[in-house]
Amino acid sequence: MIYPPRLHQGDTVGILAPAGPPDNSRLQQGILFLEKMGLRVRLGEHVDKVDGYLAGNDRERLEDFQRMIVDPSIKAIIFARGGYGTARIALQLPYSWMKKQPKIIWGYSDITYLHTAIRQRTGLVTFHGPMLSSDIGREDFDSISAVMFEQLFQPMTYTFTEEIAPLYVIANGEATGMLVGGNLSILVSTLGTPFEIDTTNRIVLLEDIGEEPYKVDRMLNQLKLSGKLRSAAGIVLGDFAEACPKIVPSLTLDRVFNDYLSNLDIPVLAGFKIGHCMPNIAIPLGTEAQLSTKQKTLKIQPGVY
Repeated sequence: MIYPPRLHQGDTVGILAPAGPPDNSRLQQGILFLEKMGLRVRLGEHVDKVDGYLAGNDRERLEDFQRMIVDPSIKAIIFARGGYGTARIALQLPYSWMKKQPKIIWGYSDITYLHTAIRQRTGLVTFHGPMLSSDIGREDFDSISAVMFEQLFQPMTYTFTEEIAPLYVIANGEATGMLVGGNLSILVSTLGTPFEIDTTNRIVLLEDIGEEPYKVDRMLNQLKLSGKLRSAAGIVLGDFAEACPKIVPSLTLDRVFNDYLSNLDIPVLAGFKIGHCMPNIAIPLGTEAQLSTKQKTLKIQPGVY
């Protein structure tokens, strides 16, 4: 794996919107948060563009990304928000530059497509964490989520326990492997593409928002039939916000998880505050992790050097 260098006070970070357009007032609050950490901020040229549900057309969003990647003065790229549209520019991204000039890449949700594509094309470790407009600019952005940005300034090993939220076991066991994954619906959308998620001997994070139990059922079934669940070393379930069924009668989300994951011969641990939730705990993807259902812990190695 390739680890990006840590940040230092005074470094410049780039702000991009490769998917949907951000709310400007929340974006400005997010920028103030970064500046209070001693960072300088540079906005992508087209971040304020609106093209339907996209933050500018594909060419504009791609140009912003390419400029930030090749610019040596930009030490990290933090995304304004997710939404939809990241996959539309995935084939044209400057992967060779990411290998030659690695830098921190930070976001989640639709950015899951980037995490997967970048890791599998370059080996670069990236970060699954809260974004400026979607999270940091909100009134309920909390101190637990905020402190997770410290891992960008120094290598930190992080161990999840039940200190933040209760964890529950779906399948017992212990496993060590590369931590991958992210948003469930985005991971499923990679299947059959050049960026199909590789789960072999990996610990796979799954999270989502607004997906009813039958939709989660459908997506887990697709992962099952494609062999992605069985090949994993372990599975970590993050937050599944706003998953209340609108179709009645319905299976519960817990029942769906149990049907697909409890009979796997790998550890499966659920309840992690990772994803569309507060707190939203940021983690590196592509690093080694150790999952133990006996101890109810997930230990993650640092993502920077």
